[in-house]
Amino acid sequence: MTFTPAEAAERSERVAPRLREHLPPTPFVRYGALSDELGADLLVKSEHLQRTGSFKARGAMAKILTLTDEQRQAGVVTASTGNHGLGVGNALATLGGHGIVYLPENASPSKVAALRRLGLEIRAEGNDSGVLEPKARAYAAEHDLTYVPPYNDPDIIAGQGTVAVEILEQLAGEPLDAVVVAVGGGGLISGVASVLKKHLPGITVYGASPVRDDAMAASVRAGKIIQVDAQQTLSDGTAGSVEPGSITFDLCRELVDDWVLVSEDAISSALRTVIDTEHQLIEGSAAMAFAAARARRTELEGKRVAVVSCGGNISANTLVAALA
Repeated sequence: MTFTPAEAAERSERVAPRLREHLPPTPFVRYGALSDELGADLLVKSEHLQRTGSFKARGAMAKILTLTDEQRQAGVVTASTGNHGLGVGNALATLGGHGIVYLPENASPSKVAALRRLGLEIRAEGNDSGVLEPKARAYAAEHDLTYVPPYNDPDIIAGQGTVAVEILEQLAGEPLDAVVVAVGGGGLISGVASVLKKHLPGITVYGASPVRDDAMAASVRAGKIIQVDAQQTLSDGTAGSVEPGSITFDLCRELVDDWVLVSEDAISSALRTVIDTEHQLIEGSAAMAFAAARARRTELEGKRVAVVSCGGNISANTLVAALA
């Protein structure tokens, strides 16, 4: 199926008031030390403060709002490295229903514990979302349950796009020159860029990915969805391959102006800076977006830049390793 930026933006704007009944808007604030360092006005969309600790609560809620009571009670199935599963669990806890989540075996223990607290049934299999997603889809089809994709779905993308609907409201007519967004499967950047480019056509969209796992960036370079030889990364929230045929691929190809590949050292450094200067606990995928802004400091100098701080679900062990 095709899903255009115009359709994504329209759907995001339509679902935003319904999401607000269940999820609070997140702060959009200036980070002074990083603004000074970059010589730019750095405004941060604080999705690490969203319910469940991640923007993923939005897409999951948007999708589960489209289901009937019967569908939710019968059960939904999803695949996740953690944050999307937490979003699905939160939506089901809020609206009622039963969920099964397929997780990688190396998922963060703190995320697994949080998923259990939300009442989800957990199936840990393999370490790549490229394997987990087909398994979850097949199980849902076999048992006549609803599959809730982590990114490859118009309602999920529209839910993530409500991040940008809020940014526009919070800008209150002030200009914005650029936005930096972490990219895994591409759901967040597809939604955010669709909304922002509709209203701010001159905006530059930067997609940030770890050097160790740049599936979408590599696919866009190749002109088709490809598998990459991924390694473990601090940006575990963006880890995993892109599903064949994903509608996010064409959206990313059309909407992302520049891809920024970020090293593990740069992610660690950005994580330290945000903790030291803003006293905000963020996860690796959010730190990666800050690192990408640093990597483009020459281009961003003198500009107003939004960074989407996409999540704050980092385990103590990962944090210790990153700060060491």
